Amino acid sequence: MISPNIMKKLKKIIPITIAAALTCISLPITAKADSSKVVTLGANLTEEQKTSMYKYFGTTADKVDTIEVTNADERKYMEGIASEAQIGTRTYSCSYVEPTTSGGIQVKVGNLTFVTSSMIASTLLTSGVENCNVVAASPIEVSGTGALTGIMMAYEKASGTTLSEEQKTAATEELVTTGELADSIGQKDATDLMNEVKQEVIKEGLTDEADIKDAIDDAAKTYNITLTEEQMSKINSLMQNISQYDYDVKSLQKTLENLEGKASESGFFSNLWTSIKNIFTGGGDESDGGIINNTNDDVLGADAVIDSTLEAIENNSKDEGGFWSKVADFFKGLFGGDEDPEEETADEENNDKDPEDSENTDDTTDIDETEDGGSDDTLTDGEADADPIDNNDETVSDGTETDVSGQSDSASNVGETDNSNTSETDSAAVSDTF
Repeated sequence: MISPNIMKKLKKIIPITIAAALTCISLPITAKADSSKVVTLGANLTEEQKTSMYKYFGTTADKVDTIEVTNADERKYMEGIASEAQIGTRTYSCSYVEPTTSGGIQVKVGNLTFVTSSMIASTLLTSGVENCNVVAASPIEVSGTGALTGIMMAYEKASGTTLSEEQKTAATEELVTTGELADSIGQKDATDLMNEVKQEVIKEGLTDEADIKDAIDDAAKTYNITLTEEQMSKINSLMQNISQYDYDVKSLQKTLENLEGKASESGFFSNLWTSIKNIFTGGGDESDGGIINNTNDDVLGADAVIDSTLEAIENNSKDEGGFWSKVADFFKGLFGGDEDPEEETADEENNDKDPEDSENTDDTTDIDETEDGGSDDTLTDGEADADPIDNNDETVSDGTETDVSGQSDSASNVGETDNSNTSETDSAAVSDTF
């Protein structure tokens, strides 16, 4: 067992050594690609609603580049893939995109009732994106299927790269296919199934229809899902399309691990290094997820539907008795993060005493027993009325009606937007594309 005096010296020496190493390594780490942060705003939002979205994203118009996304932009990729009812005539979805150099794709969605963060993250992989942080939201409830268009536009502008038009179309097809599948088997099962099949197709280089069918069958058995012939055919057709393009398997794996709350070996040590660094810098808000950590959920209201791909990772790391928690607790204790200064001073005074000066030998015995018993340093995404949304697994295109003007937007809880004040908008959900 390490004696108190030796532990006290370690607490002084190790932080200095690691801080010096961090200083040396931080120089190349700070070198990033020439990129910016970009916000996209739905063209049919009021000025007040647009302002509220900047507040939600935790930024201002002068700090980011802004793109206005129209229904015509969404139609460019959705026509021929989605129905007119699904495409709609108005655009309300917004996004905030931050390209990164590693970490895969992390996504947070707010007020998107049909598209989940996992769906967007997975389909962005198909579009050719490898690393970025994304927030997709709306000041009012919408289906969110049109959000992907804005996100891809924002990523291209922010990163200075051009994504393949064919891959962007494939990504849109994947989002619609996953959404339709979710109507019958649920969002999570639909996303898990599609991710499993896509990973197998890309990793194994499957292109033959029969081989892809086998991969779909295997994934369906894994998740105990029964698919119809029509569903099998749609998934197979999509995967044959996706199989034409080259993908970085490691980047694909990283994002899929994010969605599952897992961490690869390299990811583990990266997280460990970041956590140690944050002990000295007081950081943490930007250590994972970047802009996702700056959102102000209160702007969307208490009833907003919000989910994030970060949740899986956070929940996994918070498992009781988890190894990561033990490591974190160990370093906190080692560096004195939870130690009371007064107690430390008292300990120093006691440790400085000569054992022979002690008038009561029982004190020494008590200390030894405490050390034997335990230590504080123990590793321990036209307008119409439709049925209300009961849960996120229900489709938002349960019914479509054409109004007097001939415009047709399908939605769950579709309603008119109060253009005078975002906070006074009817609680009805509006869909820009579904």
